[in-house]
Amino acid sequence: MRAVKAKITKGLCAGSIVPTCDNSGAKKLRIFSVKGSKTVKGRIPSAGIGDMVLASVKTGKPDMRKKVVLAVIVRQRKEYRRPDGTRIKFEDNAAVVLKDEKGNPKGTIFKGPIAKEACERWPAVAKVARMII
Repeated sequence: MRAVKAKITKGLCAGSIVPTCDNSGAKKLRIFSVKGSKTVKGRIPSAGIGDMVLASVKTGKPDMRKKVVLAVIVRQRKEYRRPDGTRIKFEDNAAVVLKDEKGNPKGTIFKGPIAKEACERWPAVAKVARMII
């Protein structure tokens, strides 16, 4: 996992329900923790593009439901700024379910575009991605 170059505004807080964009078997995830986030005591942690989160599977295949999984945020609706000055936002929020903490994705097919910042930080996600924006 490498550092992100862009100043990413955190658009998804703990408790957010995020759809997945892969074929791992999970459909919707509820974020309950953000790995590596440090906040003021009592503040709810939030996640942006490229962040690893702990989430529970809310809907999906019966064997996946009610499981705690690791996921990476690959799209967010909240606008963020890239180092060259451009601002980018996506049509929806989306996450990718991971197999392990190293960043290997569980699914083999991703639907829709994946943010460049997430691909720079997670090379294993970039290998599976078809479209990188």
